[in-house]
Amino acid sequence: MNFSFPPEYHDYRDRLTEFVREEITPYAREYEVKATFPRELWTKCAEFGVQGLAAPRAYGGELEEVDFPRALLAMEGFGYACNDNGLPFALNAQMWTVQMPILHFGSEEQKEKYLRPMVSGKMIGAHALTEPNAGSDVMSMQLSAAKNEAGNYVLNGKKRLITLGPAADVVLVFANARPEMGKWGVSAFLVERGTPGFTQTPRMGKLGMRSVPIGELIFENCEIPANAILGSEGSGFAIVNHSLEYDRCSILASQLGAMKRQLEQSLEFAKKREQFGRPIGQFQSVSNRLVDMKLRLETARLLLYKTAWLKQQGKPALMEAALLKLHLSESFVASSLDAMRTFGGGSYLTDEDGPERDLRDALGGILYAGTSDIQRNIVAKLMGL
Repeated sequence: MNFSFPPEYHDYRDRLTEFVREEITPYAREYEVKATFPRELWTKCAEFGVQGLAAPRAYGGELEEVDFPRALLAMEGFGYACNDNGLPFALNAQMWTVQMPILHFGSEEQKEKYLRPMVSGKMIGAHALTEPNAGSDVMSMQLSAAKNEAGNYVLNGKKRLITLGPAADVVLVFANARPEMGKWGVSAFLVERGTPGFTQTPRMGKLGMRSVPIGELIFENCEIPANAILGSEGSGFAIVNHSLEYDRCSILASQLGAMKRQLEQSLEFAKKREQFGRPIGQFQSVSNRLVDMKLRLETARLLLYKTAWLKQQGKPALMEAALLKLHLSESFVASSLDAMRTFGGGSYLTDEDGPERDLRDALGGILYAGTSDIQRNIVAKLMGL
């Protein structure tokens, strides 16, 4: 394994970092405070080419083929430069759980219809898997997809906690088309905003990443044509597994960048802040916390790069993706707490962007894209337990 990236990867990351620092970060706090989706910033990202990282040139991307390690390094730079963890989370959610499945499993008609508009920022896509009674046990989903006499599918049921759900123009939704076949009866469908019987609820309030809307999707006798299916009937389980490996890598790449920013800010503060006549970084209790933050950052980076390398090589990465999701999400929470302890009482205030905001954002990471408990279950099973 070679984790050294070509110079052009670093050049692109640095250009993206500078773009985010100048064009995104100065305006991000306003959207977080108001809990509104930054559509204007989303469009700016598309104009720079961010959404195009998950599409080949034939559908609006910059390169002939999607280069996953290059994209991860770029999104690491995005998370480093942006104090809003929500925006890169939302971008990654569309890129890797909507665009990538369409690219790999979609028909040519579906690719032409959806990929280019998503890459250009004119269309927003959401991935709808979770239900009120199907969270960790997602394959117990109740959303049904029954074929009628006309050969169309009729969807009935509800999805919950859907990232970008209220803002989405098209939703990749998973439904049980043949319940008698268990997980192999699950299929994936592309449903557009405004389809009769399809309702997108208003955004739900949440603890962190407030600029990213989440909501419920309700399907009541929602009839969609047969060509709205992604892949073939019964391929939903394979699509879920395919997209979640990408999802767990990409979303966490941005958080890795945030952890690097967090450590640098904590180090700077510990060197300048004085108590009892000397910088607080000279107190062992403080310096030990900073060392722990550095250790988490470096071990998480190794897991991320290894998983990206495996995906690029076309090798299975289910174990590595689960370990990465578990370790990096838990590390971001732990390091956010250590940053707050380092900054002290001022970090508890909400009038500035700092550790308090990172902690609120980090907590979601131990829940979405598979909880930490589920990641442990996956790893245990793969270990033969």
